[in-house]
Parts: sequence; C-alpha cells; structure tokens
Amino acid sequence: MKKRSTSQDVANLAGVSRTTVSLVLNDVKGVNIPVPTRQRVYDAAKNLGYVPNATAQALATQRAQAIGLVMTRSPHHIASDTFLPQILGGLLDVAKRNNFRLLIESIEEERQERVYLELAHAKHIDGMILLTPRIDDKGLKKLGEVGVPAVLMGNLQDSNLCSVDVDNRSAAEQATQYLIDLGHSKIACISNARLSYSAVPDRIFGYQDALSKAGIPLKDSLIGYADFSPQSGFESMNALLSSGEEFSAVFVASDNVAMGAKAALRKAGLRIPDDISIVGFDDVPWSKYSDPPLTTVRLPAQDLASEACLLLLDLMKGHIPEKRNLVLDTQLVIRKSCCEH
Repeated sequence: MKKRSTSQDVANLAGVSRTTVSLVLNDVKGVNIPVPTRQRVYDAAKNLGYVPNATAQALATQRAQAIGLVMTRSPHHIASDTFLPQILGGLLDVAKRNNFRLLIESIEEERQERVYLELAHAKHIDGMILLTPRIDDKGLKKLGEVGVPAVLMGNLQDSNLCSVDVDNRSAAEQATQYLIDLGHSKIACISNARLSYSAVPDRIFGYQDALSKAGIPLKDSLIGYADFSPQSGFESMNALLSSGEEFSAVFVASDNVAMGAKAALRKAGLRIPDDISIVGFDDVPWSKYSDPPLTTVRLPAQDLASEACLLLLDLMKGHIPEKRNLVLDTQLVIRKSCCEH
C-alpha cells in the first residue's frame, strides 16, 4: 500500500515548518503568512495528495466542521418518513458547499433533556439543527445556556432560538376551506403526530378556524390523532369509520399519514373521492403518483432545510441575523382526491 502523505511531507516539499502547513491548510485567521508561501504549501499538498486528518484539523481550528441534525422522534418513525429525504437533501447541499459534514442524531422522549447538552459538550459539532421540536422539550431551554448555535426547523413560542418554518395554521385553514368550498360540511381531521409536537396544534387549529368561519359546528369526535407513520393513519381512519360519525371529507395533516388513511378507506369499500374526499399536507414525492393523485399542501421541504442550514452557518460565524424567525410560503396543490359534495 502507498504510504499516506503527512503534514511533515508537505512541509519538507514546501520548505516550511509543520506549523505553517497547519496554519495555511486550516485557514487560521489573523496569521500573516505571505501569499507566495501559502501558494507553495497549497502546491505541495496538491502534488502529494495530502488530505488533513479530521481530528488534527479540528484541534488546530477549534472547529469540528460538522453540523448536527437532531430529530426528536424514534428510529421507527424516521424509517417510515417519506418527507425526511427532502430535508436531508436540502441540508447536505448547503453543508457540502460550505465544507461541513452532517451528523444525524435521533432522540426519544426520555433522553431529550440531556442529549443536546451531551452533543454540545462533546465538541463533535459546531452547531445543530433541531427537526420537529416538541412543545414539552426541557432540553431546549438548557441548550440556550451553553452557547452552541442552534436553529429550529419548526417553531416554539417560548424559545429564543432562531427558527425556520411555515404558517401551519394558515395552510391547514386553506386546505380545509377548499373542502368547504366544494360543499362539504361534515369534515374530519387526522393529525400528523401527537399534540406534543410543535406543528400539530397549529394544523388542528387551522382546520377548526375554517369550520368556525363557515359556521360549521366543531366536533372533537371528528378529530383523530396519528403518529407520523402510514400505520398510524390507517388506525386513525379506522377509528373514525368505527365511531359512527358521518363525514364526507377529511383533512389529513401529513401525506405520510394520509397514505395509511387512504388504505383504510379502500379496505372499508369507500371510493376516493366519490365517497370521501381527502386533502393531505407536505406534498411528498409520491403524492402526485398515488391513486388518485393526492390534493395536498405543498411544504417547501428542501428550502426549509437550506434556509435553516444557511441561518445556522451565519450564527456559527457570529453574525446576528436580521430575521430570527423565517416563515416560508406554502401552496395548495389541487389534484384528483377531492370532488364536489
């Protein structure tokens, strides 16, 4: 095997010290090294095919060159989430262009209070992005005390962390209003997750806002609760069908959950949209290819991730953002899963 080049090899070829090699290749700020010397180091490293050791690089710069994506959900939920690849795509695109690695950590309820602090103190990351934050997450309050840059993908009213999100309440109201405009007055709702997750109450409130403005009585018995996965959507829809409540349409606050809800309707012998109209939320890639193609709220997943990553990079540089809480636009995408009643 060919011997791997070292920083000493680069130093010998460039005619400088190892310290100079480290300062140049790690782009340490505030060090006055002549441009010709820098160029000799770059040329020597290129000729030798030298790649700096990540650990040594982190020690020299006091930076890990890594961003952490922390997801507050179980591995089971992550495995069934068709929304997540778009998030990862947006984060990786920005991270790689800025020479950062992306580390992924999932935490469950019983560990949430200490995992953030463990990640912060371990120095394996320079900042973190928190996906689907929980309203009852005590660890987030402690995170602000340790000075690690962090950005929420989602929004928490009592948090002082920067965030990137959409107006979940307004988007859910628009989706429900579309069903009302089609003549539906008995409209059910299935949440995307449990109420402890930040977006869930807003999407239910949006559904209720549309009904209230139309003068349609609110019925708690027409609201089902899912838990991210298609299976939970299947079970929630079955529970609604078994409840005896009549409904001609349903707003499902997640396309992933809607996949299971649609399966439950088909199993019950009900046709979409002839018997039950259905609107989803997220516009995951499979939505337009489902049978029938799903009417849904398009959430700009990759843009949310990209903006969160760019905001975090600014915070890591010590910049104070003009807007600490970004809200991106959504769009109702009308397809074939709804009809007039």
